[in-house]
Amino acid sequence: MTQSGDVAPPTQPTPADIAEAHDYCPVHAAIQVLQEKWTLHIVRALLAGPMGFNELGRAVGGCNPATLKARLEHLEELGLLTREVHSYMPPRTSYQLAPAGVDLDGVIAAIDGWARQHLAATVAASPGDEPGGC
Repeated sequence: MTQSGDVAPPTQPTPADIAEAHDYCPVHAAIQVLQEKWTLHIVRALLAGPMGFNELGRAVGGCNPATLKARLEHLEELGLLTREVHSYMPPRTSYQLAPAGVDLDGVIAAIDGWARQHLAATVAASPGDEPGGC
């Protein structure tokens, strides 16, 4: 709790936290990063190229701005994306994948292939689910 009695927001684990908390396992470390809500959606959207904050928010869809900002900051800390502030009036910020983020294209493609092979019939038969929108 903070001095005002508010509950402090949870912090995102850093790679050092993950390595310290466990015997380092690369799969575990990757899952810790990639399981965060909206992370793969953000990476997938940025695979199309650099985007501004609002454009990225529309591309991801459904992510509130505070969460999007937090995820972008964390992905930047991890070296998966870069942020550039343009000195236009009004100022504009753009985000693009760093090489480590671009490398996740293969991971996303593998998830897509697995889901198409193993989940397509199950998801199509589930009422009330949102459409996939691939």
